[in-house]
This record gives sequence, C-alpha cells and structure tokens, in this order.
Amino acid sequence: MKIAIVGAGGVGGYFGARLANSGQDVWFIARGAHLAALRERGLQVHSANGDVLVKPCQATDSPARVGPADIVVLAVKLWSTEEAVREAAPMVGADTAVVSFQNGVIAVDQIQAAYGRTRTLGGVANIAAVIEQPGVIRHTGTMAQLTFGELDGTISPRVQALAAACEKAGIAHKASDDIRKAIWEKYVFLVAASSMTSLTRLPLGPIREDPDTRALMVQIMSEVAAVGRAKGVHLDADLVDKLLARLDSLPRPMVASMLGDLERGSRLELPWLAGGVVAMGKETGVPAPANQFIYAALKLYADGRPADARAGK
Repeated sequence: MKIAIVGAGGVGGYFGARLANSGQDVWFIARGAHLAALRERGLQVHSANGDVLVKPCQATDSPARVGPADIVVLAVKLWSTEEAVREAAPMVGADTAVVSFQNGVIAVDQIQAAYGRTRTLGGVANIAAVIEQPGVIRHTGTMAQLTFGELDGTISPRVQALAAACEKAGIAHKASDDIRKAIWEKYVFLVAASSMTSLTRLPLGPIREDPDTRALMVQIMSEVAAVGRAKGVHLDADLVDKLLARLDSLPRPMVASMLGDLERGSRLELPWLAGGVVAMGKETGVPAPANQFIYAALKLYADGRPADARAGK
C-alpha cells in the first residue's frame, strides 16, 4: 500500500514510521530542518512500545514527486488544514482515499468539499507524541491507536486494507461503522483536556483530583457533547461518565499537546477546540459558557506568545 503523510510530526511521524518499518510504501511530506534530518539521518521514533528507525526515509516537500497514493493522511495542526488539503492534490488519484488524523471536527468536511465523499475517510488518532528534535519523534506513554472508517459506515475494501496494514505494523486500530461519532467522542475529551491543562499549566493528575477543576472539566465536556448532539451526532447519554473513567485511568503526568504549544510560545489550536465549541454553540443555540471562559482566558495566546507577555510588561 502506498501511503502519503502530510505532516511528519508526532502523529504522522509515529504511525508513518511503524507503517514504513513494516514494509508499506510510505512517503512523508515535510519542510525545513525536519525534512533535512529525515533525508540525512532517517526518521527515529523513541517509544515504550519499541523504538523505530526508518532509514532511508522517503521524505520530500514536493507532493508532485510522490504522485497518486492509495491513502493520503493529513496529520498537520488544525490551522494548516486548508493548505494541507490543497497541497495533497497531486497525490489524490481516482481511487485515493484521504483521511485526517488531526484534532478537531472540521477536517472531514474540508476533505469532502475538495475531493468528494467517495474519496473521504474519517479518522481519529489517540497518542501523545511530539517532534523532540528534527528527525526524532518522542512518544509519551503507550497509548497509540488509530480509528478510521467510511462516512456511510460500511467496512469497505479500502478500510479493510488500511486495517491490514496497521495489523502488520503492530498498530492498535479499529475500523469504525460510525466514524463521525468516534471523531466527536475524541473531541469532547480533547477540548476539556487541552483547555484545562493549558489554563492551569498542570497535567491531568492534579486537575482530576481537585473537586473544583474536575467539575469544570465535566462542564466543558458536557457542553461539547450537547453541541455535538445538536449537530446530529449520536453520542451516548453516559459519554461524559465514560470519559471521566478514562481520565482517571490515564497517567498522572499526562498533558494535552496544546499546553506544550503554549509553553513554547507557539500557535494554539484553541480556535478550533474551545473556540470551535463556542462558534458551533452559537450556530445551534446551545450555551457553552465554560468553553467561552476558556477561549477568552487563552485567546491572547492563540497566535503565539504575545509581546506583552514578556517579563516586566
């Protein structure tokens, strides 16, 4: 299977490396120092699930060089989605499937608008991984799973083929018959985790252990779930309770990737996470005051650390 990955960061780098290491024809679209390192030293993944080195590594900044692929994976930050969809065009042939393993809930609609429903798959990645340095991915913990599926819920031959590739690569995976529901289930949890770890600058452990911060996290998740249901997503009535049980099972030091972006002074996915909930809440008439609070509290950092955040200002 020929797989093109747009975005060789924590998600694309980790799963792409495992697929490549298992013998799949994997191409990475990257830029700058990361691309140079991939070409010169290969792609190194450090993980409790087993280290991987892909060398030589098929990496380029020219999608036209890759040509049509069986699967095109989008694994960029949310603000780069439109650019990534456009950039993928030379790799999208008549039989290509395009799937996003990004955060948020917007990518499926953007892929479908660009390439049509028949070329669109939905996807969810559950993993904590980052670029530690150019050419090197650091995976935190052991959680690393992909969920993917057709928009109509069928387990199609191409979904089966991707599942077989994941099986060969040793990647935990699930072929979903309701991928929109799976995307929203992750979104409910991710919005709360990214919001609370970024707001408090603390990991999930102390947040879940304090009754007030735990209650705020519950409120955030409840609002996101209400918005999803208003948009026609069939979320379980006890979803928040299930997600709380999941929260309590996670490693105490775990943080959302948005906190890392905040601490580095990088751009945040906030407008598509808590901010996205606020916007969709207004569209559907669902109040989202906790998400509005998170968005207002962090929005001055959304484009990176503001100049006035320097010491003495």
